[in-house]
Amino acid sequence: MKRRTFLKGTVTSGVIGVAASAGLLAPRMVLAAWPKSAFDANTVDDAVDALLGSVNLAESGDIKIKAPDIAENGAVVPITVSTGMPAESISVFIEKNPSPLACSFAFGSETLGFVSTRVKMRKTSNLIAIVKSGGKLLSARKTVKVTIGGCGG
Repeated sequence: MKRRTFLKGTVTSGVIGVAASAGLLAPRMVLAAWPKSAFDANTVDDAVDALLGSVNLAESGDIKIKAPDIAENGAVVPITVSTGMPAESISVFIEKNPSPLACSFAFGSETLGFVSTRVKMRKTSNLIAIVKSGGKLLSARKTVKVTIGGCGG
């Protein structure tokens, strides 16, 4: 009896593995949430509008961007964006990149915003962090100088 149970479990796992690798069990909800138009945009305003639905931004001193003043390698620029206010999302845009939207993070309700990641920068540019809080779009920016590398070569 134990051998039959083991074989049934093995065959079932194999069938599920084959179906998943063939793309038959794709996570449709995750794929539906992909903001394709925001990543395809060529300007910061177009990307912000496509992702967040508005370009009405208010500068905020409550948003802190920690990034190097001079990035020695633009292919890997460490950044941290934090805020003390509840954040619905934090998005990072890089002005002179071919695709200005670098990343966007959605949070649960009443979550204090904190994101630490690495981004690619094509060349010296403004790094713009936008926090959506209470239905408002608040932003902060910092200029990062890139010496070599980046997504432009």
